[in-house]
Amino acid sequence: MAIADTSSISGVNAASAAASTASVANDDNEQRFLKLLVAQLNNQDPLNPMQNAELTSQLAQMSTVSGIEKLNSTLSGLVNQTGSNQVLQAASLIGYAVLSPGNTLTTTAPAEGADPAPKAFAVELPGTAADVQIKIVDGSGKTVRTIDAGSMNQGVNSVTWDGKDDAGNVVPAGSYTFTVAATNGSSAVSSTALTFAQVAAVKQGTSGVTLELATGQSIGLSDVRMYL
Repeated sequence: MAIADTSSISGVNAASAAASTASVANDDNEQRFLKLLVAQLNNQDPLNPMQNAELTSQLAQMSTVSGIEKLNSTLSGLVNQTGSNQVLQAASLIGYAVLSPGNTLTTTAPAEGADPAPKAFAVELPGTAADVQIKIVDGSGKTVRTIDAGSMNQGVNSVTWDGKDDAGNVVPAGSYTFTVAATNGSSAVSSTALTFAQVAAVKQGTSGVTLELATGQSIGLSDVRMYL
């Protein structure tokens, strides 16, 4: 078992170190400002002393700069905390099957004399569709099964394929894809194909948290519609 290097700073410790560094920098800036202000007061022209309004303006400027630096530090801490929470949330999905955009279905050979295991997938619609037709296509581009799903409501609609072709024969084990045609009369309705895949790993990069699926596909946390 690999042992992490405890001398490195990561996660919450890194955020704390950054906040501490920012605090020291802010204190140094304030000290330098006060020293310059005192020097300015000590060396001002007695016949033309600094006016109260000018002194107040300089103090207000320093206060504004300090406030902005503290706000930036606070926001940075919140961003780091949000990223950590997303990683923990995503990590809890490892091992689960998630429903996300995709149109690939994989079948396996059933036991002799048994029916194949049904393949569950889904269709997401932005609105109601009066007629939805789904076509299952094999690797050569041939349509092996046409499913007339009828009407579907707005949102995620579940669909099941029994692993058989239009003639009722069990299709060979392998990878298939499906297409969706949703309409309201003569008007087409846009649709999103959704399939289940197991989450194998979680990765955090510059673009955020991603889920690595067992199929080799990478998706964002926001792509997950549901999990089993």
